[in-house]
Amino acid sequence: MMRNFKMILGYDGAAYCGWQRQLNGISIQQILEEAVAQITGEQVSIIASGRTDAGVHAIHQVASFKCRSLLPVNKIFMGINSVLPEDIVIQDLQEVPPDFNALKDAKGKVYLYRIRNQRVRPVLGRQYSWFVRFPLDLARMQEAAHHLTGEHDFSCFCATGCDIKNRIRTLNHITIHQGEQGLLEITVESSGFLRHMVRNIIGTLVDVGRGKLQPEDIPEIIAGGDRKKAGVAAPAHGLFLKEVKY
Repeated sequence: MMRNFKMILGYDGAAYCGWQRQLNGISIQQILEEAVAQITGEQVSIIASGRTDAGVHAIHQVASFKCRSLLPVNKIFMGINSVLPEDIVIQDLQEVPPDFNALKDAKGKVYLYRIRNQRVRPVLGRQYSWFVRFPLDLARMQEAAHHLTGEHDFSCFCATGCDIKNRIRTLNHITIHQGEQGLLEITVESSGFLRHMVRNIIGTLVDVGRGKLQPEDIPEIIAGGDRKKAGVAAPAHGLFLKEVKY
């Protein structure tokens, strides 16, 4: 009998070419599928709630796969973790109804981006945040973020060469939290994202914070749909998939 499993996992994406299997490098999907095959003796196809790009991390990614193994869930869970590398971990594994699909059933995602805004570059944690030495005006960034929420055509924030025709998305909210030692944490929630959309939004917000763009420029940038008018893409290593909503 075919069984369906839902896994919650976290990973450090620094060493990988992204979630999806590719010819040009090792992916998270490849490592996980090989680990599951090693424990269950079956070749499986693991479906994630969405692809993360090269270098992007996950605090809470959701994926699903089917197999015929008769092993108890806990044995599969412990077994997979025992053969995974240290930068990937299964946090939870459950058997779910046959029709559950991690991608198709996802209702929304929350991404977290971390910026270290200080004069001197950080040493500890530098691989998990974008170091921006120029002072950032938080109030201006929050004003710009307000213009981004709601339903828009986000073509100006979509990766160049993206073949998705319908680029209308709804951003539920963007929050910017200022922590200690110059740490800024920006969370972005939507039912769906375009490729590089979050990183391009973050880069634009940083340009606003630096004074290169004005908050009131955002509606015009969105209406124009020109990728070149928005900010540069923020580095991948500061981005985390924080939550998947079902």
